[in-house]
Amino acid sequence: MGSKYPPSVRGCLSLWILTLEVPLILLFFFFTKYESSSKTQRELMGTYGVFQDVTVMAALGLGFLNSSLWKHGWSSVAFNLFMLALGVQWAVLLDGFLNESFSGTVVINLPSIQQATMSAMSVLISVGAILGKTNLGQLVLMTLMEVTAFVVMRMVSKQMLSTEDHTSMMHIHVFAAYFGLTVAWCLSRPLHKGAKTKDQMATSPSLFAMLGTLFLWMFWPSFNSALLSSLKKKKLAVFNTYYALAVSAVTAISVSALAHPQGKINMAHIHNAVLAGGVAVSAPCYQIHTPFVAMVLGLIAGLISIGGAKCLPVCLNRVLEIHDSCGVHYTFGLPGLLGGITNIVLMTHHTNWTKHPINGYQLLLNSGALSFSIAMGLASGLLTGLLLKLKIWKALHDQAFWEVPHLAVGF
Repeated sequence: MGSKYPPSVRGCLSLWILTLEVPLILLFFFFTKYESSSKTQRELMGTYGVFQDVTVMAALGLGFLNSSLWKHGWSSVAFNLFMLALGVQWAVLLDGFLNESFSGTVVINLPSIQQATMSAMSVLISVGAILGKTNLGQLVLMTLMEVTAFVVMRMVSKQMLSTEDHTSMMHIHVFAAYFGLTVAWCLSRPLHKGAKTKDQMATSPSLFAMLGTLFLWMFWPSFNSALLSSLKKKKLAVFNTYYALAVSAVTAISVSALAHPQGKINMAHIHNAVLAGGVAVSAPCYQIHTPFVAMVLGLIAGLISIGGAKCLPVCLNRVLEIHDSCGVHYTFGLPGLLGGITNIVLMTHHTNWTKHPINGYQLLLNSGALSFSIAMGLASGLLTGLLLKLKIWKALHDQAFWEVPHLAVGF
């Protein structure tokens, strides 16, 4: 099928994107080197196993999660891979340049690539809020800006607020959700009357989206435990994540049926709410010492996600004029906020105020880190949204980039 957009414009954009790769290659040539590791093969394979799980979540899980929108299924999966590949390269460099120990050379090892992959997942989460509103050129700019903002947020949290690596990374859910919602607010105003038709799902794409949900559901324990160094903490993170995910899955299916007048299950609820438990225990996962707490968190997160899916679209669309294409707010934002608050509460509960009065100061810092991640997401999202709103980006729509078979429908 021919495109109504000029081939020269599409060609220039693709050439510009390809040209962007050249400076990245040069930066890797001049400023990076591989670590001369002395780790045993067992340690290396253990790290690689977690890295592989995280990559599956990013490439397959988040890629297919948003593929249910019948007009943008191809863009969801393929552009997701594109943003992941670009974001990882940029995040590796930023992590190295902004590190306190940087001395002119960025040392690359498997943990650094894994951390960069997790940082790049921020933009993969955010894009769910703006799917169908942007083209490839806009997504390139959004990837570079959001990954930069997220890495800077993590570095500030670690160096100025003494936040642990794990906690600062687990703030990815609230950061990415509110970044994406702010960009969507900029791009959605004024809200188009036909915006809701873009959210229509077809049967086959909906099944592919369920495949993405299953990948995320299976590998989420690896994501939550990836940056924990202690074996005891890793074990607690894995166990608690599984319990929370199990309860949120049961809750999502049950409550979805209860919320329907005829007792039918909404597939969109399943795509989103079954993952809410994994998001909710992300920050406090190693502080929970009993499955009961993890299961309660999974239950509350599932209820919040289903409730958000039923009520928030009306509020966001009509009142705030935000069109959240794939429900990022109630899939990642609200459960992530629940997890951040729970983490602070558990730290307060475990603190011995008599022996360590300075811990009260640390609790304030952790509260500040959560607030800072939300504020950073909103501020950087607003800046990015205003830039993406400029008229220079209006020439192309994402569907113009695909060669579609003659009998294809929906394009």
